[in-house]
Amino acid sequence: MGRKKMEEMGSPSVAEWIQLVAKISRKQYAKLADEFNPSTFDANAIAKMAKDAGMKYIVITAKHHDGFALFKSKASPFNVVDASPFNRDIIAEFNQACRKFGLRFGVYYSHNIDWADGADAQYKETKTMNDREGKRTDAFGANLWDPSPNSFQSYLDNKSVPQVKELLYQFKDIRYIWFDMPGLMKPEQSFRFYKTVYDINPKIVISERIGNQMGDYAIPGDNKIPTEKDQYAIPWETVGTFNNSWGYKSYDQDWKSKEELLYWLLEIVSKGGNYMLNIGPRADGSVPEMVINNLQSIGKWLQVNQEAIYGTRPWRINHEGPAEYKITDTEQREKEGFTLQISPTDFWFTQKNGSVYAIALKTSSHSNILIKAFSKEIRTIQKVEILGFGKVAFAQKIDGLEVTLPLSIINLPNGYTLKVSFKREPE
Repeated sequence: MGRKKMEEMGSPSVAEWIQLVAKISRKQYAKLADEFNPSTFDANAIAKMAKDAGMKYIVITAKHHDGFALFKSKASPFNVVDASPFNRDIIAEFNQACRKFGLRFGVYYSHNIDWADGADAQYKETKTMNDREGKRTDAFGANLWDPSPNSFQSYLDNKSVPQVKELLYQFKDIRYIWFDMPGLMKPEQSFRFYKTVYDINPKIVISERIGNQMGDYAIPGDNKIPTEKDQYAIPWETVGTFNNSWGYKSYDQDWKSKEELLYWLLEIVSKGGNYMLNIGPRADGSVPEMVINNLQSIGKWLQVNQEAIYGTRPWRINHEGPAEYKITDTEQREKEGFTLQISPTDFWFTQKNGSVYAIALKTSSHSNILIKAFSKEIRTIQKVEILGFGKVAFAQKIDGLEVTLPLSIINLPNGYTLKVSFKREPE
């Protein structure tokens, strides 16, 4: 029998869903733990890479849908220490690495979906109730091909909730918990997880995918850039992949370039969001070279332009210029690729401490540029600076702000950022 790609077997085609897509039995899948030995894994190297790239925190997968925990767990022997030859606590090592490099530490935990021990995620029970009311039941993610014989309730009582407690008690500096795939969870079940976290550490921020509108911040969708019309009552974060899969997929070489990553960052930050970018290490624990190289480039860009990114808020508009590319999900980006042409007339805007930042990713071939959003119809401009350079000559006209760029800026490969300061208006 020849090998098949995931795309030939079904959906979703992201690597870490292979057990569901290929309908691998629990017994057969569990044997893979005998081969799990990421011998080159280095938490310090990954944490330093993240720090140098300008990231402020790391969220590491403590348990995904396959039920295999990357930490020592008394609640289940199906974990990296007890069931694999690697025999090291990956979560503990990441926790220590985050402390070393001054990064905040978070964990991802699949609380509802567990293909090893989570039964059918209470699908049959939910379907019976929904059928009486004429409602459709979505089984997405549930193990219906080889569900564990225990009840879903026993899974919650004996594995899922106890493992969350283990994480909270062992890693007291956890700042974020990224629950995922609430699917068929009842409100009281989501609340049980929320209360479990709150009772042990009320300072932890919880993702909305705990389910039933109980999270502390919103997730527009995987690999989705919201439109300006999208509104969120709570802080929000876009989560994205470096290629088209969260886990490592050997034949997926559709890596986001540094230019595309900067586009994502500016689109998200200018709309008031946060960008959490995923990397999927190889089976041996190493990080793909394209990830390393492009993150280094982003870090160098942020060294100069970080003032316009961190701690900023949206301005009255987020973008001016022709570049517009609606990205709705992972599948769309994978299918269409990224072909957006960014021009020297494209600017993204953020604001902080009374100043507005205009961020360009392309430089003009001539020295004079015009930013229409800064016309005389708004407040009077007092000073214009280029981050990393200093003050520049400008003229605020009816049709916009005209700036004369120095020759050294024109040659920059990834643009520049203008910091615009306004005169204080009389009260």
